[in-house]
Amino acid sequence: MNAEPAGLPQKEKWGSRIGVVLAVAGSAVGLGNFLRFPGTAVNNGGGAFMIPYIISLIVLGIPIAWCEWTIGRLGGHRGQNNGPGIMYSLNRGPLGRVTGTLTLVIPLAVYMYYVLLEALCLRFSWEFFSGGFSSMFADAVSNGTSVTDAASGFAAETFGMSEDGAMYGSAMLWIVLACFMVNFVIVYRGVTKGIEKFCIAAMPLLIVCAVIVLVRVLTLTEEVDGRTIGHGLGFMWNPDWSALRNPEVWLRAAGQIFFSLSVGFGLILCYSSYLRRNDDVVLTSLSASSTNEFCEVILGGLIVVPAAILFLGPGNTPDSTFALGFFTVPAVMQYMPGGAFFGGMWFGLLFLAAVTSSISMLQPAIAFLEDGFGMRRKASVTVLGLITLLGAGLVMYYSENVQALDFTDFWCEFMMILAALGQVIIFGWVIGAKRGVDEANRGADFRIPGFMPTVIRYVTPTFLIVVLGMWLLYNAPERLEGMSPGLQGDRAARGVYAARIGEQFPELAESEEALEARVTEILGVAERMPTSLDGLPDWLRGVDGDGEQARNSAVKNANVARFVFLSVLLFFIGVFAVSDVACRGRIRQMLEARQEVAE
Repeated sequence: MNAEPAGLPQKEKWGSRIGVVLAVAGSAVGLGNFLRFPGTAVNNGGGAFMIPYIISLIVLGIPIAWCEWTIGRLGGHRGQNNGPGIMYSLNRGPLGRVTGTLTLVIPLAVYMYYVLLEALCLRFSWEFFSGGFSSMFADAVSNGTSVTDAASGFAAETFGMSEDGAMYGSAMLWIVLACFMVNFVIVYRGVTKGIEKFCIAAMPLLIVCAVIVLVRVLTLTEEVDGRTIGHGLGFMWNPDWSALRNPEVWLRAAGQIFFSLSVGFGLILCYSSYLRRNDDVVLTSLSASSTNEFCEVILGGLIVVPAAILFLGPGNTPDSTFALGFFTVPAVMQYMPGGAFFGGMWFGLLFLAAVTSSISMLQPAIAFLEDGFGMRRKASVTVLGLITLLGAGLVMYYSENVQALDFTDFWCEFMMILAALGQVIIFGWVIGAKRGVDEANRGADFRIPGFMPTVIRYVTPTFLIVVLGMWLLYNAPERLEGMSPGLQGDRAARGVYAARIGEQFPELAESEEALEARVTEILGVAERMPTSLDGLPDWLRGVDGDGEQARNSAVKNANVARFVFLSVLLFFIGVFAVSDVACRGRIRQMLEARQEVAE
């Protein structure tokens, strides 16, 4: 039962259980664990955040992971190692085809910006080990500049945040290309010799590095302005129970689970398709999830924020993953005794974590090109390399204020929820929850509890629909408005004029309502600028230039947001069309041939 049916091409399989566990854990363990989680937790209730987080893990994370592992193994038994082919083998209707396309689009879109962060981690690790940061921070202190400002300035310059296209004239271009080479060399070697072999070496090394840094943080004896490391731990984990009344906290917790376990990406779907027919998926899934949770909650949750609170104070824990990781952490490491070494190790482990994640994002598309069009490994790697290089090049170009990266990440999160919902519906209603759980239990060392079919059929999809609704309610309106150049331009210009009005009438400063009323009285309808400025008071005319500059900047950002949205949409449509051709052609023939051989 474990072998491929006679008469059909033999496909790659994982070499060992530890290999697949570390590979799947590696796909999940990344920047989201060490940077996104601590920042999200501390800004959403601290210890209280763990309540919606654990609920989301139990109701969303683990059930979806079991669904993906089972569907992937089932699709692999049918000869498919790619999301579109796996979904087409289970459901040939619109649900299966759209869900399959999403599992291909999401990892590729994420890779196109993730590889830039991977390169930035490598650059920072080198700067720490080579002494570059030490020299820069020493110069900053001698010039009266704060270490945090120096770190943020370096990160902004390195990532080209000042203007679009700035990265093309810097060393980052070559570092990004080096990361591309590392990633594609690993995936070129295949699942067993490439991905599995790399993850077996990289994941233990990553965890060892993280534990060393953690021990250093927890043994800090310094006292800064009356704060100790205990104050930092308390700030991170002391619960703010009032946060639980905020629906956005629950949305953040659910969103974190998607990034934590890589559910909804399509990565698990691809990796589990290389399992043998009776290979365990239940305990293997729990083992991979547990490894990831250890890295996230124990390692990620106890290193960054507590150390930042100790050395920099409570005002330096930004919600932004980018700011926390690349503005705050380098400053923290500078203050820490032995910080040059531990900073290099920290960003080195982030680089390793990023590589284990990025190679997992490439494998689904490699498998699709090979299964769907019969490409050999060299051709599939070349085609995919060109596609991802073009996408990453666009994200690199639109680097000002990390706009393209931020917008791409936003739409990928939306697609993850849709993909997860599609997979759960297919598992619970197309395959059938009871039948699906029986399939999952095939060869299982630990059987899925008897109540899980009900959870997967009703509770998990309901929770996902609620999460999707909350996401649309709290996130979508602002992002959609952000794609309106006229509206954003008026808002930015109005903000400049409103500031000048506030200076003219200082007595209104204590009341936002009174100030807004005066602004509306002078400028007219809220959020808009008057079509003519002729009727404005003379004292307000002096800000015309600043207002126009603010307008132009906002219009530019809105156009970038619109460009990213249209690019993601067109990319999805293009991949859907290509996958549809593959599914109706070669993949369908493979499925029919396999069925004939089985009969």
